[in-house]
Amino acid sequence: EAQKHTNNYVFVIHEWWGLNGYIKQETEKIYKELGNVNIIALDMYDKKIATTRDSAGKYMNSLKTERGEAIIKGVLTYVGSKANIATIGWCFGGGWSLQASILAGKQGKACVMYYGMPEEKQEKLKELNAPVLFVFAEKDQWINKDVVGKFETNMKTANKTLEVKKYDADHAFANPSNPKYNKEFADNAMKNAISFIKKELKQ
Repeated sequence: EAQKHTNNYVFVIHEWWGLNGYIKQETEKIYKELGNVNIIALDMYDKKIATTRDSAGKYMNSLKTERGEAIIKGVLTYVGSKANIATIGWCFGGGWSLQASILAGKQGKACVMYYGMPEEKQEKLKELNAPVLFVFAEKDQWINKDVVGKFETNMKTANKTLEVKKYDADHAFANPSNPKYNKEFADNAMKNAISFIKKELKQ
């Protein structure tokens, strides 16, 4: 909760592992850096946390789109129609960060996606109000150059704002528990994310 009343909210969306300690730490960090905001870490897995790649994959694949959207809509109802909303997420949560910003419509002010799956449908992208900062890991085999290039084209067609920050790193490089973790890049990406959210929320 913010110290003083504010209509600025940040939704934080976890990786495919679930709402674990790492995400709670990142949420804390974002809250401290941004100052007076309300910050909500969404739990897309209904309290389930994965500890193996197998279970993470299982949880991720068993989340139906309707359920994910219902969770986000519930949080949107909770924050109310006056809220200004920024969203941030990693990997699985990167894709959902964009979906949350789309669902937020005019209330969406900033969207940060770390190596998440972009939306391709024009009718959905047209509902997006928030500018997007995309953190791109250039060695990522999954969210690769083609995926990001297509996203850039689709966003241009939809007349939306997209900024891509490139890092010479692999997928999930921002997570300290990942063998591909790169502290320097992770710190830099977070710094960019914070200043982007600050600017768009006018913090």
